[in-house]
Amino acid sequence: MKWILRVLVIVLLGANLQAVGEAGAIFLLIVPGAGPASMGEAQVAKADDAYATFFNPSGLAFQTGREIALMHVNWLPNLASDLYYEFAAYQQHVENLGTFGGHFVFLNLGEQIRTDENGNLLDKFRSNMWAFTGSFGTKITPRSSIGVSAKIFHQNLISVTTGAESGSGKSTDFAFDIGYLLKMKKINFGASITNIGPKISFIDADQADPAPTNMRIGIDVELFNDGFNKVNFLFDANKLLVASYPSMDWDGDGLVGGWDSKGHESPGQGYNKKGDLEIAHTDKVFKALITSWLDDWYFGGDLDKNSDRKIGGYQWNDLDGNGEIYQGSDSNINGDDCPLCELYQDDTGIYNDEGEVEKGTGKDRSFSTEFKEMVYNFGIEYWYTTYFALRGGYIYDQEGKITVPTFGAGIRFEKYGFDFGYTAGDKGHPRANTMYFSLNMLF
Repeated sequence: MKWILRVLVIVLLGANLQAVGEAGAIFLLIVPGAGPASMGEAQVAKADDAYATFFNPSGLAFQTGREIALMHVNWLPNLASDLYYEFAAYQQHVENLGTFGGHFVFLNLGEQIRTDENGNLLDKFRSNMWAFTGSFGTKITPRSSIGVSAKIFHQNLISVTTGAESGSGKSTDFAFDIGYLLKMKKINFGASITNIGPKISFIDADQADPAPTNMRIGIDVELFNDGFNKVNFLFDANKLLVASYPSMDWDGDGLVGGWDSKGHESPGQGYNKKGDLEIAHTDKVFKALITSWLDDWYFGGDLDKNSDRKIGGYQWNDLDGNGEIYQGSDSNINGDDCPLCELYQDDTGIYNDEGEVEKGTGKDRSFSTEFKEMVYNFGIEYWYTTYFALRGGYIYDQEGKITVPTFGAGIRFEKYGFDFGYTAGDKGHPRANTMYFSLNMLF
C-alpha cells in the first residue's frame, strides 16, 4: 500500500506547517492554553503558570504552591468536526529545591479511511496521539533559572498495513526539553529547545522522520504598570532545528549520487565522489542543532526536481523564432498552453524533462531563507488589577501560510482562573475560528 495517512494527518495538524515534510510527531508543536493562544502563542519569556511545562520548564522555578491547568479545543474546525485536543498540567513547588511539574496531551484524529496501494477503499478506523511530560525547574540566581523536561509520546495512526510495507502504523518514542529564563526589572528573556530526541518511524524504519525539535526564544516587556493597570508586550521566534535536504547536486558534476560513502564509483549509490550524500536525507538530531541553520542555503546545490538524478539536460526550442523561450511547466510539455514551444535534449540545458529549471537553482539559496522559515509570535496582555485580562496577538508563519490574528480574555476569582482564546483568519483557513477554553486552579 502506498500509505498516505501519515501525510494527511500531518497536514491536518496545522500546528506549524513549516515542519510538514521535515519532521514527524508534529502534534507536539500544538500550543496549549487559551491565554497563550490569545496572545499569538508568545509565551517562552512569561511561562508563569503550569503551561511552563510546555513552553519553558525553567519558568517553573519562580512558581510556588500548587496549580492544575486544563484546556479543551476543537482542533481545526474548518477541516473536520471530530478533531479535538485536550491538555492537562500540574506543578508543585518543593522548598529549597525547585518546582516539579508535568502535562498530558491527547489529540483525537477522528475517523480515517484506509485504502490499498491503488486507492481502493478498504475500511474505516479511528486514530489518536498522546504525550506525557515530566518537568523540573530551579533557580540558578535570584533572577535566572533553568529547567528540563522528559517526555514519552505515542502515535496510534493505524493498526494494519498492506502491500510490501513492514512495521505498523503505531509509534512510541521519547524526547527531552531544556529551558532558560532571565527576569530583569522591566523585561524577561526566555529560551527553550523542545522535542530533542531520536528519529520517529511508523511503517518503515528506513523512512523515519526527525523529531520536531524546536527552538523558541522571546521577550516579555512590561510597557505600563500603575498598580491597577498593567500592559505587557510579548514576542517569540521559533526555529525548527531539523536539517532536511532535498535531492541535490552538491559537487557540481551535474549528477546526483553515483558513488558510495567510501569514494568508490557505484551508479546505484547516493553519494558523490567527495563522500557527501546527495539524495534526499536528514541529519541526526544533535548535528541538526547546528546544520539546521545551514541546510537551506550553505549546504547543497542545484535541485533535482524530477528525481532522475541528473541536473538539467533539456532546453526549450523557440519554434516561432521570436526570441522568447517559454519557462515551462508540466501543463506545457505537450504544447497545451504554448503550441510554439517544445523541449529537446541538450546536455547544456538548464531544464529537466518536465520543463522545470534545475541548473542554477543552487545560486538562489540564501541565508534569508532560514528567517523566512521561522515562525514569529506577537502578543499583548492587559490586566486590570489581578482579576481581569484582555489579550491580543498575531501569528506570522510565512512558510506555513499561517498569518492570523488572535484574541481572548481571562478572569481570576479567588484561586480559580478562566480563560478564553480565539484564532481568527480568512474564511476557510484551517486555523480560523478556533476557540480555546482553559481552567486554572491554585492550591
